[in-house]
Amino acid sequence: MRNLKPIKLLALSLSLMMLWGCGTSSMEKSENAKEVKSKELVVGMELAYPPFEMTDEKGNPSGISVDIAKALGEYLGRDVRIENMAYNGLIPSLLTGKVDLILSSMTITEERKESISFSNPYSRSYLSLLISKPSPVQNFEDLNARGRKLAVKKGTTGHIYAEKNLQDCEIMVFDKESACVLEVMQGKADAFIYDQMTIYKNWQQNPNTTRAVLKPFQDDPEYWGIGLRKEDEKLKSQINAFLSEFSDEGGFDALAMEYFDEQKKSFDELGIPFFFDIDESPKTKP
Repeated sequence: MRNLKPIKLLALSLSLMMLWGCGTSSMEKSENAKEVKSKELVVGMELAYPPFEMTDEKGNPSGISVDIAKALGEYLGRDVRIENMAYNGLIPSLLTGKVDLILSSMTITEERKESISFSNPYSRSYLSLLISKPSPVQNFEDLNARGRKLAVKKGTTGHIYAEKNLQDCEIMVFDKESACVLEVMQGKADAFIYDQMTIYKNWQQNPNTTRAVLKPFQDDPEYWGIGLRKEDEKLKSQINAFLSEFSDEGGFDALAMEYFDEQKKSFDELGIPFFFDIDESPKTKP
């Protein structure tokens, strides 16, 4: 009989250990699930700006910005979820916490920096013009005259630049790039102002009705960056480290070859710095 008590105590101890172990396992799984969920990186972009932000034939997010977002997620060890929304809703969504960052071909401006922070720039571009073939307009200055009409996409830097510099031109504001291009193709607008890559693309697609002015007419280029909340300094530091490594390892060169091989050759011939060549200055072609 003296040996029964130790045996009972041992059995009780083993049972408690098993129960405690099961409880710990469940708790760990729960905590791990929360951790995985918290690691999801929600990226805001407007999937209406090919080849940077768009959808494939199955409706899935695709394009340069999507590729960069996925590479960033892999670098951070976080799953990536793309939230598609209107361009003018991106900053409000960032500030209210609906997205963790903005990666949507967004130009770094002083006005935007009043409310959000930006990563180091990953690209550089100038504004350019898609011009209707019958229009007498030859350059940006020609638009600053009564009777001239310029199409702009609402809220873009082209819109802002035109408002500041074209007092005598009728500025026609549209929500979509495609609407601006259509106005130029049909001769209802003299020109459409947007970044060089987009203007080049639309010119190549509509050579019979449009022409392009790709040479820079701004004093300073525009730089694109990843938008973040000002308090997210740690994430900003991680993103800057990623951009540096991605560039050093040829990530941007690979994107240029995949999406812009023909365009890059044309820009080189014109002496215009390419989209990802942010350290080069414009060259004057003789």
